[in-house]
Amino acid sequence: MADDIFYMRQALAEAEKAAERGEVPVGAVVVCRDRIIARAHNLTETLVDVTAHAEMQAITAAANYLGGKYLTDCTLYVTVEPCVMCAGAIAWAQLRKVVFGASDEKRGYQKYAPQSFHPKTVVIQGVLENECSLLMKEFFKKRR
Repeated sequence: MADDIFYMRQALAEAEKAAERGEVPVGAVVVCRDRIIARAHNLTETLVDVTAHAEMQAITAAANYLGGKYLTDCTLYVTVEPCVMCAGAIAWAQLRKVVFGASDEKRGYQKYAPQSFHPKTVVIQGVLENECSLLMKEFFKKRR
């Protein structure tokens, strides 16, 4: 659990970078063999690309780092529950484990496609949930 908290803090740092850029504050890191191999945050506004979610950016960076599309020895840490699009990418990449902070009751994969991950993927939710949720709430409060 201590490792999960450490890596989720790294994902939170990425989410804060997103917020500073005016992006929805979601951050992600990919860890392979106890080493961060990818860091990312939402870039949908910056890239004018609805698919530029933190998870998608992190998966692409990790695959490039490893030189292959499968991330079977990797864990994805993300501050907010992945959407269905990202869940599909997570499944295709065959990530070993997904750890997320805050649930997304409106657009999260659990609402629309709870079986979308690869069958062997371990999911842990609620790591630093309060911090992850608060960052999102503060961001949207400022925008209203």
